[in-house]
Amino acid sequence: MEAEHVDDDLTEVVLTEEQIQRRTTELAQEIERDYAGKELLLVGVLRGAVMVMADMARSLKRHVEMDWMAISSYGTGTSSSGVVRILKDLDTDINGKHVLVVEDIIDTGLTLSYLLSNLASRGPASTEVFTLLRKPEAQRMAVKVKYVGFDIPNDFVVGYGLDYAERYRNLRCVGTLAPHVYS
Repeated sequence: MEAEHVDDDLTEVVLTEEQIQRRTTELAQEIERDYAGKELLLVGVLRGAVMVMADMARSLKRHVEMDWMAISSYGTGTSSSGVVRILKDLDTDINGKHVLVVEDIIDTGLTLSYLLSNLASRGPASTEVFTLLRKPEAQRMAVKVKYVGFDIPNDFVVGYGLDYAERYRNLRCVGTLAPHVYS
């Protein structure tokens, strides 16, 4: 879906599809260098990371394993509830593996902090984080993120996997959601 299909719902386009693709490819090249000679397991955080993980994985020029977790700290609102739940766990044993967690966005850091702690207890060889978007102003919990696509303002954004009430995920860009949509 293109931005013009939901133009009245967005106040601005923050990142175009082209900007996202270019940065994802750049980060994929860094990942290839950093994991040369190592097997890599990508762990996508559902549902938002589907688009990001698909495009990043396709930008890699190497084999990778993929698995998914579903973790929730959001309802239908626009801010984190602070309560984290695992809705779908990994199917893969990560003991001794190099794990790269793939996120769509990091805002408060609460969900990611919980996830990293949970994964660390499973004995991976290493755990790093790739995120398309990060909101430094919103962070309440310090988390180490090795690969960051873009730092953005603390606005409510949708598109490229990010949703509001399960809508806008298939928007090809990232845009700021207009307040009239969620108020």
